[in-house]
Amino acid sequence: MKDRLIVISGPTACGKTAVSVELAKSIGGEIVSADSMQVYRSMDIGTAKIMPDEMQGIPHYLIDEFDPDEDFNVAKFQQRAKKYISDIISRGKMAIVAGGTGFYINALVYDNDFAKEDEESEIRRQLQEEAKQKGAEHMHGILKEIDPESAEKIHKNNVKKVIRAIEFYRLNGKKISTHNAEEKQRETAYDAKIFVLDMSRERLYERIEKRIDIMLEQGLLKEVESLLEKYSPSLVSMQGLGYKEFVPYFKGECTLEEAVYNLKISTRHFAKRQLTWFRHQCPQAIWVDMDKYNAETAAEYIKNNL
Repeated sequence: MKDRLIVISGPTACGKTAVSVELAKSIGGEIVSADSMQVYRSMDIGTAKIMPDEMQGIPHYLIDEFDPDEDFNVAKFQQRAKKYISDIISRGKMAIVAGGTGFYINALVYDNDFAKEDEESEIRRQLQEEAKQKGAEHMHGILKEIDPESAEKIHKNNVKKVIRAIEFYRLNGKKISTHNAEEKQRETAYDAKIFVLDMSRERLYERIEKRIDIMLEQGLLKEVESLLEKYSPSLVSMQGLGYKEFVPYFKGECTLEEAVYNLKISTRHFAKRQLTWFRHQCPQAIWVDMDKYNAETAAEYIKNNL
């Protein structure tokens, strides 16, 4: 028999943190974060990281486990999450995975194989150098030739993803789009119930804007400035939403108002992409209309659907 697993996901600012805590309190659960940014120490405000008092005594995992200059990726997430889930279940608790990084969730539920992709290959280093010299358009053109389907899905400015897709083709001799399609056919590793929180676009955007205003009041600028004193803005962690938008401000290349505006627009677009991803990649998900529920009643609805 497969181990049971509950997944609570959805776009940024939709209430995943509060709902997952309420559910955990109700069913004796412990929470594994599926957030690609909250795993980093010292990045609290910009990631809307859950604070100890908000946890209400519920154990949380994959929060504050890496420094911003340490490499964290889907393969490491998968490895650690599986270990935590196994431990939670062995103690008779219910494992709840909560977060908005859909790629991570899929990798965990379907036990995708990232062994080759996780290695820092010479090919990747060469492609990164080529990208520096010839630019994003050139790299996207290479991908278009070898894997048109992936080129259609990956934006040309997402150079990291473009490079990984080219690297995969050169390492494995097949397109990453073909690999991804095959991975979707894999049987799930868990008896997983996936719940995606959703709400009207207008309300979601209002919540995003309000959250960013609160982050600024809480000292987001000081957090970013402090991080930039220690770490390079080119790090993967520093490319996260809430951080990269303020780099031009600290360099004197834009005003604070422009940086905040860019963050709000980028976060809206990110939420929209998250929703699109879940609609296409998680057909088995149960959608929870957060226009009808608060955290407690949503947790009760999820509990009743288990």
